[in-house]
Amino acid sequence: ALDIECQPPKQKNKNKREKKAKENASYEINLPNSGIGGKAGKQSFNVQVGEVQNLYKSTKSQQNSSYNAVTLDLHGCTRDEALVKLDKSLAVWVDTAMRGAYPFVIPAKIICGCGNQVISETTEIWIRKHAQVANSPKGF
Repeated sequence: ALDIECQPPKQKNKNKREKKAKENASYEINLPNSGIGGKAGKQSFNVQVGEVQNLYKSTKSQQNSSYNAVTLDLHGCTRDEALVKLDKSLAVWVDTAMRGAYPFVIPAKIICGCGNQVISETTEIWIRKHAQVANSPKGF
């Protein structure tokens, strides 16, 4: 005679997402220095430099002219070196803006690079402290 035994029904895997999350979590835990020196800051800042009362009066048509944004690269600088470069560049940028046409504002790009974002944070604070520098509106 045939002996056929019933097998218990298969159980569905309801926790596939949880299983994957646990696998990923164990992977992240094994990473060296996990969570230290994250990439929270910006790699570059597009700013407007010039006469304080005209910083927010610039238009897109001015940006599309033949004038290119000046660039300051802070790769490889320490915090103090970056601040010195920013201060020296500000004087030149403001002078250039004042010699230009109305509204006496020029675009500038400050490149901070990747890394642990010390330069990025320093640059952001520097922009806030100086009235003659403002972040460019989106689309510029």
